[in-house]
Amino acid sequence: MVSFQGVIPAHLLPFTEDLQIDEPNLRRHLRALLDVEGVAGITTNAHASEVATLTADEQRRQLDIVVDEVAGRVPVISGVYQDGTAKAARIAADAEAAGADGLLVFPSVVFEGGAQLRPEMAVGHYAPIADATSLPMVAFVYPATSGLRLDTDALVRVCSEIDNVVAVKEWSNDIIAYERNLRALRALDKPVSVLSSFSRSLLASLVLGADGILSGHGSVVVDLQVELFQAVEKQDLTEARRVWDRIQPFAEACYADPFLDGHNRMKLALAQLGRIDAAHVRPPLQPVSDTERATLRAAAERAELPRG
Repeated sequence: MVSFQGVIPAHLLPFTEDLQIDEPNLRRHLRALLDVEGVAGITTNAHASEVATLTADEQRRQLDIVVDEVAGRVPVISGVYQDGTAKAARIAADAEAAGADGLLVFPSVVFEGGAQLRPEMAVGHYAPIADATSLPMVAFVYPATSGLRLDTDALVRVCSEIDNVVAVKEWSNDIIAYERNLRALRALDKPVSVLSSFSRSLLASLVLGADGILSGHGSVVVDLQVELFQAVEKQDLTEARRVWDRIQPFAEACYADPFLDGHNRMKLALAQLGRIDAAHVRPPLQPVSDTERATLRAAAERAELPRG
């Protein structure tokens, strides 16, 4: 079974002016990510690729394009973004048939109503998905303030009771919760990769311990994320701080309030850097203001991000 370690960006999804999948620019974007030495995987059908706006057919088409472009160079992780467990299991099986190497399983929105008081619900969601596929799965840990979160006890049950779950995308956004989850997972009898998604405090999470990075922000700064991850692996804190000082202001510009515009801003940054042709987004997202455009341009310049 594939294990997930290292820097795994979640790609963005360019659209045409009439808001259809822009295949040439998607392939261009994917090639740029794959050309960075140290990229250890590609994640598709996730938040960064605006999966909430995609039909089932579009999700399959996107996965087909990614699998074709990656061509076996690194593992492809496909998101399972569906609230109903049976429907999520079908998506998982379809992704395996399409050639995905792993699955990123999102929490069900049903969890919002208090699933933290019913930890068996998390296992009850993940287990049927695992039964539908032989692929390794990544459990998606939402922020500690979210109703969709998996608390530590539930996370441990999911990872220990379901063989397919081999990694966690850790986006608790709470360094105390992160360390609690990390220590609990390290104590299990099976290896579980912890992939940090702490894009606004990435250095802190890596110093505590992580097996990799899985983040949409990597779609713009994957070269710097590789440098940062490798510096921490070497315990070169001086170099890690130098790299983080370049990433952090740009991360703040991307993830400023309202948070929902985060990937919208990243796609705009790609266009401003000449790495894709345009930054169209599907409703309900809307284009960002001229002021934000200027802020992003300045942040990218300070970070010395390379142009396409």
